[in-house]
Amino acid sequence: MGFVAYYFHWSHDDIMNMEHAERRRWCDEISKINRKMNDDTDSSGKKNIFDVFGKR
Repeated sequence: MGFVAYYFHWSHDDIMNMEHAERRRWCDEISKINRKMNDDTDSSGKKNIFDVFGKR
């Protein structure tokens, strides 16, 4: 929940009123955006910390 709230600034109630699967889908979308922005690794070759589900 905090992951979605941090990035989208949605309210606690809005996020909690979603089904779990929908919250998970938004986490996937945020992770995809971050992967594109961060090219999946940082300059030292470390894994992208925003990829919470380990997906490509």
